Amino acid sequence: MASEWDTHTTLTASREGAFDAELDPGWVVGGGVNGGYLLGIMGKAIASTVPAKPHPLSVSAYYLSASRPGPAHVSTRVLREGGSVATVAADLGQEGTTRITALATYGDLRAMPSDVATTAVEPELPPLEECVPGSLAPEETRRIAPIMDRFDMRFDPACVGWAMGAPSGRGHIQAWFRMVDGHDVDPVGLLMVCDALPPVTFDLGRPGWAPTLELTVHVRAVPAPGWLKVSHRTRNVAGGMFEEDCEVWDSAGRLVAQSRQLALQPRA
Repeated sequence: MASEWDTHTTLTASREGAFDAELDPGWVVGGGVNGGYLLGIMGKAIASTVPAKPHPLSVSAYYLSASRPGPAHVSTRVLREGGSVATVAADLGQEGTTRITALATYGDLRAMPSDVATTAVEPELPPLEECVPGSLAPEETRRIAPIMDRFDMRFDPACVGWAMGAPSGRGHIQAWFRMVDGHDVDPVGLLMVCDALPPVTFDLGRPGWAPTLELTVHVRAVPAPGWLKVSHRTRNVAGGMFEEDCEVWDSAGRLVAQSRQLALQPRA
């Protein structure tokens, strides 16, 4: 049985390097379709373009205008394909307008060296049963952000004060994460996970839709099955923009994805 993610990111090849998609309304948040979902669709198109190198290693995307549910198309262009990596340009468009443009490097993570040397520290989260389910969000919130129904998220109680009108001011949100149907996330799906949590500015007392300007994701490994840990932080809100740094850790305790996003600050 196909997962919800696979169903909602189905692509139909129309010609070489060109794919048709249907953007599902279940991925809307605020004023448009979630940027991580869109990047995942583009990521699948790129993987289909260079099938010998199925995994994203680095993807940088620029968001030119908000997407909306309905038909869309993705075009890809191979800039270089060598022995271990390929570099591919991709655009996602609707109604003759480019919504997102991206540049990606793809390879095969299973063929990469297995050694790991890192000073990164795995996030500490309370047990699942002690965390706050995203399903407890008010009905009004779920109505304007149906994307919340795509995930099973269990938030660290220390990071959800914003939901009760008492944000911590630290600029930090973290949660256990999995797809609502229990489907395990693959490397392309990690492009979506890096943009799945609420904007980290919520924890600064600045709620609201935060349109993405640019998002870069580095995928470091094929995630082990099971729950993921996702941690978002920001250190600087300036010029009407903020950065959002994300880490995704798998059930084996490995850092499998990192990202940095530049987004517009929510406005009251």
